[in-house]
Amino acid sequence: MSEELSFRDRPINMDEKGRRKWIYAKKPRGKWFNYRTIVSWAWIFMFVSLPIIKINGYPVMLLDIVHRKFIIFGAIFWAQDTFILALLMLSFVLFILLFTVTFGRIWCGWACPQTIFLEMIYRKIEYLIEGDFKDRHKLDKASLTGNKIFRKTIKHIIFIIISILITNTFLMWFIGFEGLKELIQEPVSEHTSGFVIMLIISGFFYWVYSFFREQICTMVCPYGRMQGVLLDSKSIIVAYDYKRGEPRGQKDGGDCVNCQQCVSVCPTGIDIRNGTQLECINCTACIDECNTIMKKVNKPEGLIRFDSIEGIEKGERKIWNTRNIAYSAVLLGILTFFVITLLSRPKLETTILRTPGLTYQKYDDGKISNVYNIKIVNKTHDAINFEIKTLNINAEIQMSGNKQVLEDQAMFESVFVLKLDKSELQGRKTDIEFGIFDNGELIETYDVTFSGP
Repeated sequence: MSEELSFRDRPINMDEKGRRKWIYAKKPRGKWFNYRTIVSWAWIFMFVSLPIIKINGYPVMLLDIVHRKFIIFGAIFWAQDTFILALLMLSFVLFILLFTVTFGRIWCGWACPQTIFLEMIYRKIEYLIEGDFKDRHKLDKASLTGNKIFRKTIKHIIFIIISILITNTFLMWFIGFEGLKELIQEPVSEHTSGFVIMLIISGFFYWVYSFFREQICTMVCPYGRMQGVLLDSKSIIVAYDYKRGEPRGQKDGGDCVNCQQCVSVCPTGIDIRNGTQLECINCTACIDECNTIMKKVNKPEGLIRFDSIEGIEKGERKIWNTRNIAYSAVLLGILTFFVITLLSRPKLETTILRTPGLTYQKYDDGKISNVYNIKIVNKTHDAINFEIKTLNINAEIQMSGNKQVLEDQAMFESVFVLKLDKSELQGRKTDIEFGIFDNGELIETYDVTFSGP
């Protein structure tokens, strides 16, 4: 390994006094960067389009927290479906863990919104306006001139506009495309609080992508620290082949020419030759840069590559091991349970509760009544002609139309009176089973108690 390697007690972008060291990353180029660009723009397209694209008249993604309604890839989830949503989130977390165990921190470099927006949008604009890393460093160190003011002003104006666009796209995930259009078209005075929230979030995005940048990955995000306990010697990571590269910089030594280009291109400023570090986001910029240098010095590519520690030390690269298989089995089990639960979910979600604060009522004809609150949620995209009946007892339901048409994704709420003969009572508490029918077909049952004398 490197003879220059020393103990680090702080992130690479911080000096010994705890002050920020600004990182000027070289513009990446190469095969892996091209692949990452394609993947990143696919993610950006999904981020923008999923709330807009519709299936059966409804967006592919909608996280309507206010109305407690969630649409995920066309499937509707309500607040009553918290268990199913929890299964989906648990599956997602396990999927990330499995990928980390197997392929390292590839999520950070290839799919994390922080990296995608910073590297593929903000930093590219910065390269376009201020130039590559040497030009930007020179511009920042230069005295205040008209050229510097102009470049900085244009850059930050564009950054602010993009931050506002990202915020509005982000809002679409929670209020929908139609809701966003209403906010834009209607006067600001009618949505003052929403407008202020939008400005605050936009300001936060602008601050993160203009100033805080890689510190999100190195100082805030816990995922970089998690990889320290998730990775093992078989995990595929961005790794430096020290057996081939050392001793570096010598004519008759290893293949590493000690050009420092892998450091200059790193967006978090680390030296990958010092081994796996929490700042490494597996962005592969160092791989591309090292391969370029290897071509120039007529040496084979792959001095820095995707490999495992065992792959470098023993020449054996095995993706599957006991831990990977265990994670995969658990993930498959949870996904299977999620699919079964989702497919067996009833069309309707019914809640019938006796109205609090009211007791039973007696009538001259000998009948007893209780008052109930009912709420029915349609979880499908189809209109349902529902009817409410009692299944285990003869009773009379008095409601403003116990036969209703419940539109797709609609909610029905009402109050009804349930009357039954005194002879039907089983004591002070009588069990009642209600049936909810759709065009004569029983689709759900609900049990309540009836309070009597």
